[in-house]
Amino acid sequence: MKITSLSLWQFPLISHETYYMADGKTCDQVLTTILRISTDIGLEGWGEVCPIPHYLPAYSGGVIPAVGELSDLLLGTSPIGPEALMERLDAHLLGHPYAKSMIDMALWDLMGKATNRPLFDLIGGRRQQNLPLYHSITCTDPEKMAGIATGAAAEGMRQFQVKLGADSNWEADVARVRLVREAVGAGPLVYCDWNCGVDALEAIRVARAVQDTDVMLEQPCRTIAECAAVQKASGLPMKLDESITDIAAILEAYEKGCLQAAALKQSKNGGISRLRAMRDLCASLGVRMCVEDTWGGDITTAANLHLAASTPVRNLMNTCDLGSYVAPQIAPDTPQRRHGRISPPAGAGLGITPDLELFGSPAAQFN
Repeated sequence: MKITSLSLWQFPLISHETYYMADGKTCDQVLTTILRISTDIGLEGWGEVCPIPHYLPAYSGGVIPAVGELSDLLLGTSPIGPEALMERLDAHLLGHPYAKSMIDMALWDLMGKATNRPLFDLIGGRRQQNLPLYHSITCTDPEKMAGIATGAAAEGMRQFQVKLGADSNWEADVARVRLVREAVGAGPLVYCDWNCGVDALEAIRVARAVQDTDVMLEQPCRTIAECAAVQKASGLPMKLDESITDIAAILEAYEKGCLQAAALKQSKNGGISRLRAMRDLCASLGVRMCVEDTWGGDITTAANLHLAASTPVRNLMNTCDLGSYVAPQIAPDTPQRRHGRISPPAGAGLGITPDLELFGSPAAQFN
């Protein structure tokens, strides 16, 4: 089996509700890129990447040129053994993990289809039948956020991410945390996410004001050292996201004592191949994990679910069904949430079938 062509599409994903985050970040309409890797025996592998503007060192305009730069290394090559192939791509083009993550996803999809196995069988085996989800709550009026939490809790959600810092008002952030915590009651996991948009002083003020509410903090500041200072000053557990870019970052955060949980994201961390090693290290350190991606639709969601399903149960904090937050629906057979949980696809590879009628003509093709 050899790779014969790379086809790429780009179109906007529309959020059902605008997501407001700290430091002026928003997520309402974001351009996603879809990749299809075709082979000479008729098998196709699918990948997706959807960078949020001004969020990480990634942008949608860089995806297609990066794939074009790597196309000569892919065309005519066997897709079997994604990890070895990704090493060659890394040697040829430094950085650009977001673009490479989409290629890696499609290669693993092909690997599963070639062996007629679901992806989770190839990256650790299925550890549980259905997976815990979290519901992300946009940073808006505290009362509205509490209402969103109440609605999600009524549908069975038990984990809630509360976005903070959009209006640079630490007292409003305290109200947001307290009202959401009150709305969902005792028991569910609530964590407060600044998306590294505040300094340590503001984060500590909020954290100390909600110490009695049973919450976790998520990436208040840009650096691991700052987040460690917030964790030490507040005594609250910490989840890191944007800072966890590689294995070295995991070890640094663990040594500083501020890594009770980590967000592992395909586009941030370079794809499934790299994420497996990071996942296994976190598991060996006893770190809980949110296995997800920055943004995306059904193809990204399917890959998330396979990674999460193959993560040890005691270490999997949650995953995210990104496709449920946006329109259009890229693959109608993608699993849907039920009572706050979701099951991975059972078919070969990613186990989903993208609806090509939605895509239109390719934005680029390499043969």
